[in-house]
Amino acid sequence: MTIQTRAIVLHALRYGEADLIVKLFTQAEGLRSYHIRGVLKSKRGKLKASFFQPLTILEIEAVHKNKGNLERIKEARIAIPYKTLHIQMIKSSLVLFLSEILKNAIQEEEENPALYQFLETAFLWLDTHEEIANFHIAFMLKLTQYLGFYPDTSTVALPSFNLQEGCFDLIGANNVEGIQVEFLKKFLGTNFDESMKLKLNKEIRSNLINTLLTYFELHLHGFKKPKSLSILNEIYN
Repeated sequence: MTIQTRAIVLHALRYGEADLIVKLFTQAEGLRSYHIRGVLKSKRGKLKASFFQPLTILEIEAVHKNKGNLERIKEARIAIPYKTLHIQMIKSSLVLFLSEILKNAIQEEEENPALYQFLETAFLWLDTHEEIANFHIAFMLKLTQYLGFYPDTSTVALPSFNLQEGCFDLIGANNVEGIQVEFLKKFLGTNFDESMKLKLNKEIRSNLINTLLTYFELHLHGFKKPKSLSILNEIYN
């Protein structure tokens, strides 16, 4: 079956001397992996290695056999070129971090147009704004809405957050509490513009990110903390 769809690059892995194995989140059919032959050596082909940088938004024509094997891309083009995402140091570090989050977090192969639209909108926002210090925190919280474990806010007045249950609770041995919970509550329900107005020092920001990563680990089977987290911390510090 040949399909045409928008797709966001989550991961690209070199295979052999000239091939790539790429993982895309497509608008039409969810998560798909493709074997792209010869792309690292070909200069005249329809597919270019530069198309497959993390989080690039593509328009692709692909052949899907849906047999559990790697699929094939016939043609691809950049649907919406980024202006800053891959050239500014902080943003490019965020791109690596977020692409690792998504590679580990998105596990469904069926279509999810709401999740696709959120991702595309979020990355275009990041590309066009300069005040981005809290973007990864806001992004991760919003992502949980589409993955099925957004924090339950019905008991938001309680003083701690139960990571296992995903709800606000009385103080418990394994709960997060204190200033982290105060800021977690402030992020809930905000859009990206509002989230950037929250003032966090580097310690609180780092702790909150680690808390959210632990939250992802508890609710997503096989989720691993991104290796790029250390690079992101160095840049933010």
